[in-house]
Amino acid sequence: MDKCRKATALLSKQYDQGKLNMKERVFINGHLLICPHCRRYKKQMDTIQTALKKLF
Repeated sequence: MDKCRKATALLSKQYDQGKLNMKERVFINGHLLICPHCRRYKKQMDTIQTALKKLF
């Protein structure tokens, strides 16, 4: 569960700031391979990001 919290925080950081360092990217990519819940969270974030781009 702590890894999921870290992953969602890093995904949020990525959307807010636009970049992660190498260690953070490696963690996220590895975690998303094994965690369906965080993959769903990322997909939701992608959907929100796309909708916001269409609005503005």
